[in-house]
Amino acid sequence: MTEQPIMLKSLLRQRHWQTYSTFCREYDKAAKKVDPALAGRWPSRAQLHRWLSGELKGLPYADHCRVLEAMFPGLTAQELFSAETAAAAAVPAPRSTQDNTPAPDPCEDARFADVTAVFSSRSAFSAAYPPASLLDGAKEINACGLSLNVICQSYPDHQLTRLLDNGTRIRCLFLDPKGEAIKAREREEHYTDGTLQTLTALNISMLTRLRDRLDPEAAERLEIHVYDETIRFNILIVDGSTCVVQPYLPAARGVDSPTLVITDNTAADGLFPVFDQVFTSMWERSKPV
Repeated sequence: MTEQPIMLKSLLRQRHWQTYSTFCREYDKAAKKVDPALAGRWPSRAQLHRWLSGELKGLPYADHCRVLEAMFPGLTAQELFSAETAAAAAVPAPRSTQDNTPAPDPCEDARFADVTAVFSSRSAFSAAYPPASLLDGAKEINACGLSLNVICQSYPDHQLTRLLDNGTRIRCLFLDPKGEAIKAREREEHYTDGTLQTLTALNISMLTRLRDRLDPEAAERLEIHVYDETIRFNILIVDGSTCVVQPYLPAARGVDSPTLVITDNTAADGLFPVFDQVFTSMWERSKPV
């Protein structure tokens, strides 16, 4: 692995093309100019990660090199995969030296990483991102938290059924309504009547009832688990590319918690892989319903 970032990684950050979806879109634009047959043949996330981490011993396949050179005119594939200091001379001077327009702040991406939106509460987030805009057409949905109201209360059963019938995989991880952690959370939110236990048990029963009405193949795609640990985050991950995260604050309801929207950012160190791993590790420790 190179000690300095490779030039391709720095250029993607400079142009704000570092998210995987944006990279693929720009790749396609260049591919159509080089050879229409190359459109849609962008690298996988894993391939792109290897490109940008400096793990390649040589260069990508020739077709990839042709498209990359079209994306960054004036640079060869060899230069794009060289350490940044080695190829710096090939990069055009910052705009501030050419037209008095301030150059992009080199720390901008470091400040925001892959966080694309921040809301002061869940209600503010929901107004900007209705459940249908997040879930319609999704192929994979992973959710963990307390009661998972966004799926169980805010998204209609018939739309969940349609997703599952069309091949969507849905994994829901609830705080165990019979466990000790949910009782601790109730005390923290000053509930004395089992409100959270009742709501969570109701939401779980709604999903199990829906699962019982599905055909066997679709039913297997809806997995329902519970965990009994101190609750820290509500996490919703859609198609491995969009992650919505809310912390659970002391003595505050989940609806009052700030909300982060994170986009998978293969080209930069971001928060997406952190919360993706949080979900994965919790799921592995949980038990099915």
